[in-house]
Amino acid sequence: MEKIELETTTRETMGKKVRFLRRQGIIPVHLFGHDIDSMALQCDALQLRQAMSQAGKTHIISLMLDKAKKPRNVVVREVQRNPITGELLHVDLYQVRMDEKIQVEVPIVLIGEAPALKHKQNMLAQALHALTVECLPDRTPESAPIDVSVLTDAEQTLHVKDIAVDEGVTVTNNPE
Repeated sequence: MEKIELETTTRETMGKKVRFLRRQGIIPVHLFGHDIDSMALQCDALQLRQAMSQAGKTHIISLMLDKAKKPRNVVVREVQRNPITGELLHVDLYQVRMDEKIQVEVPIVLIGEAPALKHKQNMLAQALHALTVECLPDRTPESAPIDVSVLTDAEQTLHVKDIAVDEGVTVTNNPE
């Protein structure tokens, strides 16, 4: 995957006054992490949306802060949106160290077609839609694929322990 870059500047406007920033196309961003002081930042809305669509919540973003020479490695931790319009209101970024494991939620993707679903009375129920994994930031999987073509009987189930993950990635969900 190509390197995802995002440019930010230090934010002076705080509190309710950030709505004026949003009208100008600037989104407030908060940076925090292990062994760093949290910082209030701001970023161009278009550039932020583009970086978030490429990175999601699993990939590393290279954050350039105030024209610094060395980028910071961050992941998207939380996104706040307007409940009516869906527009971005605020984004929390977490600075990671490349030698320290992090916990990330990875979406579960169903692959294949279950033979048990060929009968009209059978239905597939998915109780878990994301896995919590622990790994180094550069080893984070994009998704957790599950092959449902092994479901030949209506009473069969797949558990978390049946999901294959890459080496160096640990699933922290209950295996059952």
